[in-house]
Amino acid sequence: MADRFFNASRASLAPVPQQGCRAILVYQTSTFLFNLAFYVALVAQAATAALAAGRRNMDLFGVCVLACATALGGGSMRDVVLGHYPLTWVLSPHLLVVVVVAALATVLLSRYMHHLRWTFLLLDGLGLVIFSTIGCDVAIAMNLHPIIIIVSGVITGTVGGVLRDILCNDVPLVFSGQLYAIVSIVTGGVYTTLTFFGLSYDIALMTSLVIGFGLRVAAIIYKIEVPKFIYSGDR
Repeated sequence: MADRFFNASRASLAPVPQQGCRAILVYQTSTFLFNLAFYVALVAQAATAALAAGRRNMDLFGVCVLACATALGGGSMRDVVLGHYPLTWVLSPHLLVVVVVAALATVLLSRYMHHLRWTFLLLDGLGLVIFSTIGCDVAIAMNLHPIIIIVSGVITGTVGGVLRDILCNDVPLVFSGQLYAIVSIVTGGVYTTLTFFGLSYDIALMTSLVIGFGLRVAAIIYKIEVPKFIYSGDR
């Protein structure tokens, strides 16, 4: 069962081989719709980072750096931890262009962004579950243990936001009670389990995305949070 799990998943989200002009589709066996959702999530992550940079009065270079750290930092950290080279944005440098353009466009359109708060929350949740499944698939292709596969998904889905908040001198959102990392764990767990039991790639992917995104939306609507540890014994 495990051999079938790893062999069937090895090529599911492998980076597209680079031949001449860089490919636009980052993941070759994924559907067009998934790749489109990936870029939408990437743009959303860059936009939220640009707004965070604006709240800290950063210059345009800082805006671009923060956007790249947020949108690409999770995948980069995953690749470094797992020894998976080259990094995704090194293999597909057009991703840097997409992120920078999205960040600068956010600066130009910032006066209208407050009308899109809910849109950004939903796109951020979509990005979380998409990046989480991508992280899992990279680890699956490396024949790693299921626990490491799920950890890889969490790193991919959450570390970019952690880097953004640290660079903005804020407590990371993922540590502040938001049901964020839990969503990534659930998404990765569902995807890994369904793949392990031999379900097709499309079924495993869509099921994990629906469950993860639905959980994130429910957490936003009903304000579901992770219990906090509050210690005041030294006061």
